Amino acid sequence: MLVCCTGGEAGDILNPVMDRPEVHADLSEVRAGELRRSAEIIGYDEVVMLGYHDSGMSDSDDDARRSVHPNAFADADPDEAVGRLVAIIRRVRPHVVVTYPDERRGYNHPDHLQVHDISVPAFAAAGDPRRYPEAGEPWQPLKLYFTTWSRARIEALHAKFAELGLESPYSDWWFDRPSHDHLITTKVPVRDHWQTRCDALRAHATQIDPASPFWFGLPDDVAGDAYPWDDYVLAETLVGGPPEGELESDLFDRVTATGEPEVGAAARRQAVEEPA
Repeated sequence: MLVCCTGGEAGDILNPVMDRPEVHADLSEVRAGELRRSAEIIGYDEVVMLGYHDSGMSDSDDDARRSVHPNAFADADPDEAVGRLVAIIRRVRPHVVVTYPDERRGYNHPDHLQVHDISVPAFAAAGDPRRYPEAGEPWQPLKLYFTTWSRARIEALHAKFAELGLESPYSDWWFDRPSHDHLITTKVPVRDHWQTRCDALRAHATQIDPASPFWFGLPDDVAGDAYPWDDYVLAETLVGGPPEGELESDLFDRVTATGEPEVGAAARRQAVEEPA
């Protein structure tokens, strides 16, 4: 399942082909259609909208208007937003939750930061019967991951551009930033799904320019071969992590068939509140 916190109503149109008056006039519905197509390509069973309005980028005109929009996600009441997510977690009962990292020095979109800021407490609150009793029967997910763009990915793609004699979209800014690769716990092989990934990305036609060198400067198969993994940071776990010096290759490593570790409910709550 995919939870989308906003409808992308304040986003820019980055694809010149889609930069048309009728698209601007109905951007909310256009973005909803793009999301549906992308989710179908990937194979999600369900997409749930959390129900908030896009806050816009921090340097955009829309950001200045957030305070007058009653439903901007970046200005949402944290307790209410966490409660909405807790209700979804308790209904769906996932074993693994994947969310954005606390990335305030890179692509610091206020809504991405808010996604992080509600996901972490929701992970813990979902299994605590004392929190949000109106949101359904408690359910404790077992693992919480943050997505990340690794330095290794950027270096591999940058090198491939150079090898092919193409101009790389990765400026010095990408390499001047501190690397967080030492935090990566999980590298999932995705080469067999690379074309699905590319097709799903292109489905977001207002947001993705198919001629963009950043996204598609390399042929799909070449990019897939250059760095055929997705990287994650295991932020919370009730079933342990990989041995020191080793990496996971599956987000569901150590999750049993029933999804229940060999600890009781009280121990699960304590593990979330006081992780080792």
